[in-house]
Amino acid sequence: MVTGPSSERPAGDGEQVPASVAEAASAMQALSSERRPVVFKGGGTEPWPEPPPEGAAVLRTSRLDRVREHAPADQIVAVEAGLTLEKLQRYLAPHGQRLALDPPLPERATLGGILAAGSFGPRRARYGSIRDLVIGITLLRADGALARGGGKVVKNVAGFDLPRLLYGSAGSLALVVEVVVRLHPLPEVSETVAVDGLEAEGALSLARAARDERLEPAAVAAILERGRFRLLLRFEGFGPGVRGQVERFFLGPARNLRAERCTGGNEAALWALHDALRTKGDLRAKATFVPGRGPRALASLGPLLGALEGGAMVYYPTLGIAFVTGTLVDPLTAAEAVASARREVAPGHGAVVLSAAPPALYERAGILGPPPPEVELFRRLKSAFDPEGRIGPGRLWEGAKP
Repeated sequence: MVTGPSSERPAGDGEQVPASVAEAASAMQALSSERRPVVFKGGGTEPWPEPPPEGAAVLRTSRLDRVREHAPADQIVAVEAGLTLEKLQRYLAPHGQRLALDPPLPERATLGGILAAGSFGPRRARYGSIRDLVIGITLLRADGALARGGGKVVKNVAGFDLPRLLYGSAGSLALVVEVVVRLHPLPEVSETVAVDGLEAEGALSLARAARDERLEPAAVAAILERGRFRLLLRFEGFGPGVRGQVERFFLGPARNLRAERCTGGNEAALWALHDALRTKGDLRAKATFVPGRGPRALASLGPLLGALEGGAMVYYPTLGIAFVTGTLVDPLTAAEAVASARREVAPGHGAVVLSAAPPALYERAGILGPPPPEVELFRRLKSAFDPEGRIGPGRLWEGAKP
């Protein structure tokens, strides 16, 4: 077990860094009595682009980093929400287990932050997001009262919706303080196949062909390089099974294509590049769309790439998700490009979200774009969780007009 909270540098002005769930509850109760707004901060890997309102308290979870319970035989672990993914993986590795999540910056990304931000990496193609792996949560309501949802070992029907409600809530409903998640065994071997020189349509077709061949890559991602995509498919598991899948891929879908097999350091370098592209620059935009409309959606993101210095794109063809990153050069052109891309993906209930952006852009384009038809449901949830609107004020569509 993690024996105690980590050492922590002094909190900044207006920041509180509780060292236990009880301290966090006391802090929330005090803020409730003062009727003071509060925002939550984990590892800062996906900060809300708009700064907190003046006078808001900042509650950091970085000292809530204990492993509360680990049941290797049941493949579950209960942890405090400020524990980083990297520390959790180091704790689990001697037991031959892992949490099958791989968002960028695992050394900073906390379990509570991953849940609140809906963070994920390319392994979502096989294992899903944390929404699919979380079994139970403990949270603090706006008044500091504890609430629990879900359970242990298996998902509890009565409380299952609470963890899902907090997924992607951007710290706007409650403070997650503990998380129970399902684990997977560490793979014996890993191998990545890289296929170069693909158009967007080719990357999508090849990923679908691998699926049609009943191959099961653990991760599927395409990186834009000099106007073409390099498709990466990672296979994990026992040695014979991985070798068999890779060989079938070369004999079938990848036949006559420029493809190479990568293991060890070469494989690690490929996925490190993927992570670097996901997080580079001062602008990070995430586009979601119907997977079959991927090529059209990616084309609509081209003008946004052109408004950035060092613009990069990472595409998850099986999921219908793309990330555009870089350093903003032309805010006006970028805002027009974001609006155009949103119009393109809207028919399939898609979205273009500015996960990080300079004020010059998010003030013009908005962080989330137009509210979805379900916005009234969100307002009702927000009112039920946080009647005074003190938690993460202004986040998501709280202030959106009907």
